Amino acid sequence: MSNHKILVIDDSKVIRMHIRDMLPEGNFEFLEAKDGLEGYNLIRTKNPNLIILDFLLPKMSGWEVFQQIESEDNLKSIPLVLMSGRKEEVVEKIPEPFQHFAFIEKPFDQKQLIQAIKEAIAKAKQYSPKPTVSSPKLEELTGDYSTDIQTLHAQIAQMQTEMETIKKQMSQLVAFIKQKLA
Repeated sequence: MSNHKILVIDDSKVIRMHIRDMLPEGNFEFLEAKDGLEGYNLIRTKNPNLIILDFLLPKMSGWEVFQQIESEDNLKSIPLVLMSGRKEEVVEKIPEPFQHFAFIEKPFDQKQLIQAIKEAIAKAKQYSPKPTVSSPKLEELTGDYSTDIQTLHAQIAQMQTEMETIKKQMSQLVAFIKQKLA
């Protein structure tokens, strides 16, 4: 079992699985919680190296979990990515600039998630009494994947163009065949 743990707290299983799929393969354990109370209990018992927390949660809101994390010095040193589909609700409670955590607005892509994790690690280092955030396996998550992602985007764009061309050719072929059969 890995010593490196990533905890995702979100009431949507789809979001939790989406985040799991976006994370690069690594030597870490993926922990999930479906509500704030379960998430806070996992924070206390499992000592995660990274927390990805939804702001709107049942039983105990993400705001309440955040307040608990902020009130305990040993929890402040854990990198935190706060996420929400409605940034204005977060800013209502926690004014910008966000000093102690990274914020990511839903929906987000892999590049945005990795950038938020990098930012969370950097912000948590100011509170870090122990080297939890300098774990090599956790930092693998923040490797520079921008070149790979740009290459994939270019390949996708090229494939989409080719597919459109093929669709046009098929339409022309079908029209030609219908014309000959008529």
